[in-house]
Amino acid sequence: MVEQRLEGVNPTRMELLEIRKKVLLAEKGHKLLEEKRDALVEKFFGIIKKRNSLKEQIARDLADAFHSLIQAQMILGEHQVSLASFLSQDIGDVSFETDNIMGVKISKINTQQLHLEPQPLYGFSESCASLDDAYHKFTTVTKVILQFAEVEENIKSLSIEIEKTKRRVNVLENSLIPKLYATIKYIEMQLDEQEREDFFRRKRIKAILEAKKV
Repeated sequence: MVEQRLEGVNPTRMELLEIRKKVLLAEKGHKLLEEKRDALVEKFFGIIKKRNSLKEQIARDLADAFHSLIQAQMILGEHQVSLASFLSQDIGDVSFETDNIMGVKISKINTQQLHLEPQPLYGFSESCASLDDAYHKFTTVTKVILQFAEVEENIKSLSIEIEKTKRRVNVLENSLIPKLYATIKYIEMQLDEQEREDFFRRKRIKAILEAKKV
């Protein structure tokens, strides 16, 4: 199999020095990209673990909240609970910010303006302990769901960057660096061939000059 090399390269010593410098830069870049890829992958799996934990927590909290809601419906009736559900109030806003994880821009959900512990607007005479529990449990799980959404977005951003970094590593490892080494080998062979030709040329000229002296 013929080794691929860089095109348009002149087999000169100056070019050889330049290619060797490029090899050093390419190998250094390859090493840094490998380190970045490995660190991103480690971070990625850490966030995956967090996502799975949040997912399990949400499932538990929602099941618990719905259990309280069903109990409230059994005590007050579905119609009364439905009426109470319309008595909601503004709990604030969320804002989106940008953070940086190892050079990767990710979105962060700022929940500082949220008021997730508001008092219900319905009267105590229209309520029961189960409905109050459901109200507070659904309110509490809202923040966890927002955390889950943020983590999901982080996973998406990191996975895209990991794939980009992998492609760069592969290009350097399987294409550019081998081509650089093949080009160095080609130039060295050409220079060696030129030196042999120059040696035989000088030897022949010397022989001709000595023959003329005789």
